[in-house]
Amino acid sequence: MPSRIRAAWTVAAVPAVAAALLTAPATAAATAAGPDWSARPAAGGTAGPGAGDRTYFYLEGGPGSALQDRLSIVNRGKRPRTVQLRSAETAPDAPSAARGSGAWISLAAKRVTVPARTRADVPFTLTVPSETPPGDHPGAIVVTGGGREVRVPVHLRVSGRALAAISVEDVKVVKAGGGAAIHYALVNRGNTVLTPRLAVRADGLFGEVLRRGARTLPVELAPGRRMRLTEKWPDAPALDSVDVTLTVTAAGGAHAAGSAGYTAAPWGVLAGAAALALGAVAGGGAWLLRWRRGRHHAGDGDGDAPTEQAREAREAREPAGTGSGATT
Repeated sequence: MPSRIRAAWTVAAVPAVAAALLTAPATAAATAAGPDWSARPAAGGTAGPGAGDRTYFYLEGGPGSALQDRLSIVNRGKRPRTVQLRSAETAPDAPSAARGSGAWISLAAKRVTVPARTRADVPFTLTVPSETPPGDHPGAIVVTGGGREVRVPVHLRVSGRALAAISVEDVKVVKAGGGAAIHYALVNRGNTVLTPRLAVRADGLFGEVLRRGARTLPVELAPGRRMRLTEKWPDAPALDSVDVTLTVTAAGGAHAAGSAGYTAAPWGVLAGAAALALGAVAGGGAWLLRWRRGRHHAGDGDGDAPTEQAREAREAREPAGTGSGATT
């Protein structure tokens, strides 16, 4: 494999450096438009869409296949330009089983000097490991020089059954300024790159308070990648108890939903309610104390009455005695 790569460099790159004398094109490369040099996929490569003027590499093959393409470096300056090349991952936070194809790229050269107003085409080979699962495995080729860095995306599709799956996690609604913010996380559970669409709905005590139709989010989720996002809600209700539901869809049948509760109440209302509650508790306690004291006093009076009645009854039952001065 290394000998074939070196041979490809000799055949493809050297003639391009020696003979491809260029004039500045009318349209700069979308991946790396710059004042004096750019990097982009070479025209007429193996990619399908837009092979004449590509902004990224698209390669497709099965596990164990070796796929080849070329990177063009254009020097529009008046002096030679030396650049460094390396492969890289586009989703370094993804699990190892879903890491991109950057580690599978072998470049024909890692340092290239391009003469003034000349183009150099650098071949590379992407070897798909035999145990690679089907689906999308993105990577990139990074070119640096003259204080600039350019990343040219590499989209690898490994043939096999594609699975599109996504989940919505950690939904939380918090107060933010005069409104609220909805925080959540999206996780790609499948093996294809997803561009998710988000719909938002919120229902309060008296009905619906928010309805946002599905819209495409400006993000791409590589397989296994987790991304935290925030949805602004500037006109959130100031006094309500709300259930917020996020619904996410993506191509291939991916569908998921997540929800969270949110209670909004101004501090003045809360303070007033707390004062009323404390006043009601204090008033109820005072009434109960007076009631218990009244019962206690009434019980004391009732206890004396039987004692007086018993004394009078005893006196009535005593026989009348004779006087001490009676005569016989």
